Amino acid sequence: MESTFALSWIDYAIMLIYFAFVIGIGWALKKYMKSATAFLEANRSMPAWVAGLAFISTNLGALEVMGMTGSGLKYGMLTTHFYWIGAIPAMIFLALFMMPFYYGSKARSVPEYLKLRYDEKTRGLNAILFAVMTVLASGISMYALAILTEKLLGWNFHLSLLISAAIVLGYTYLGGLSSAIYNEVLQFFIIVLGLMPIVFLSLKDLGGWTGLHEHLAPLVAAKGYAADTWTTTWRYTGSAGTNPMGVQWYGIFFGLGFVLSFGYWCTNFLIVQRAMSAESKLAARNTPLIGAIPKMFIPFLIIVPGIAALVLMNMPGKGFVLPVNAQGQPIYDYTIIMLLKQYLPAGALGLGITALLASFMSGMAGNVSAFNTVWTYDIYQSYIRPVTGDKAADERHYLNVGRIATVFGVIVSIAAAYLASMFGNIMDFLQTIFSMINAPLFAVIFLGMFWKRTTGHAAFMGLLLGFLVALAHHGLTAPVGADTLVKGGWLGVVLHTYPVEMAQNFWTAIYAWVVATGVTVGLSLVTKRKKSDDELRGLVYSLTPREKDEETVWYKRPATLAVVVAVIAITLTILFW
Repeated sequence: MESTFALSWIDYAIMLIYFAFVIGIGWALKKYMKSATAFLEANRSMPAWVAGLAFISTNLGALEVMGMTGSGLKYGMLTTHFYWIGAIPAMIFLALFMMPFYYGSKARSVPEYLKLRYDEKTRGLNAILFAVMTVLASGISMYALAILTEKLLGWNFHLSLLISAAIVLGYTYLGGLSSAIYNEVLQFFIIVLGLMPIVFLSLKDLGGWTGLHEHLAPLVAAKGYAADTWTTTWRYTGSAGTNPMGVQWYGIFFGLGFVLSFGYWCTNFLIVQRAMSAESKLAARNTPLIGAIPKMFIPFLIIVPGIAALVLMNMPGKGFVLPVNAQGQPIYDYTIIMLLKQYLPAGALGLGITALLASFMSGMAGNVSAFNTVWTYDIYQSYIRPVTGDKAADERHYLNVGRIATVFGVIVSIAAAYLASMFGNIMDFLQTIFSMINAPLFAVIFLGMFWKRTTGHAAFMGLLLGFLVALAHHGLTAPVGADTLVKGGWLGVVLHTYPVEMAQNFWTAIYAWVVATGVTVGLSLVTKRKKSDDELRGLVYSLTPREKDEETVWYKRPATLAVVVAVIAITLTILFW
């Protein structure tokens, strides 16, 4: 694919101003980074609205902006399952039931919560798996950004990779987690402002939502589906063959709506870290709920344009062409890029491209800031250099280690970016890794929080065997048309073929969660609990006093916000059923 964009000076000026601004935020916060607590935990000082927007922006990275727009073209409104059933219930649950334990326990990370609740070996296993996952995810974002600038702007791949890494390293090294969070808030607004014009312009081009329906009907019918399949969510999930996602309602509900979503939103430290940085327990509990409100409307920003793109690419005279791969199949990830080219003039185009750059950098910075915390506290402090007892000296030492870990994380991420270039379908592979790691972790944390009988030995084996079973399931199955072992079948025998990669990931998560739950429950019943009720107070639901919010203004109470979020989510689901 040749260079597509011819940018004007104003487009470059917008990008340069953005880069200068993000580095400036890091520089402004540098003077406050005097301890490891400030650098790695933002001193637990973030207002709820800041933490809430960062909570969402961390997730609004390259994979979501580019991947979900492409999925909108490929699957239609079915993609909103990743938002309304695949995020909102889990975010409500995290706010009401899990954040009091994460925040109240004074754990500095999710792995450290596992140590407090279970034991050191369970913390160590999760820390290592998480560290690998974050570095890989950061590397994928770097690779995607570099390939984007190379193919679309004509910039040198290696130079793009190094510049993006240097910018993220610059503001994260200078201002730590605080800098990452404030930049994520900035990036959220840049993404919304940069992408919103294509929503209105693409729909206007097709005659609004009604016109989109009319143009879609013959295209969808030609694919063998009902005319409104691309503009509904649950209506055609009774059978795998009646929807393009190839999954029945119970696979979506349990695999995505329960296992994958709760595993990601409730136990992934990359996400939970933003809520843990809040200024109080009340703010921490409200953080996921504040983030849930814009989260519910993001599909209209990135999925609806993808659906419009399906019509545009089949309408002669519109000039909308999606690049194809060697097999002649559309490259769905380029959907948002080609829409920007189609509709945005100079200036607005620069803002749109800056929005894409912001999404990539948000993903990179989020992973790097989570990596340096887990590395410093859960690996280095636990196994290499424990605390000495001199608090001031320890804080200085771990601050330096955190900064070194930031540099190390970015360097390894660059290596992971080059590794990513060797795989043809690395995004699907990354989603599979999430299902392998987060699904068994959710089982272990959920049982630990709500069943005091759960033991450390049982949790460790549940986490380990859940991961290994997920790995084996991926190795014994493959999606239709799999052309690389990254997609599955790497054990040499394919026992089952799924219609698409998404269905395979859903069932990988289900098997991992079921095995982790079964093993943890079974072994807990035959092993001895080593921690007393007093040691588990504040870590287990039944042993901890309930949160009382009578003194809080009613509209700031988590229960009130949860009801508002639930009502909006249910209303949207009914409207697009």
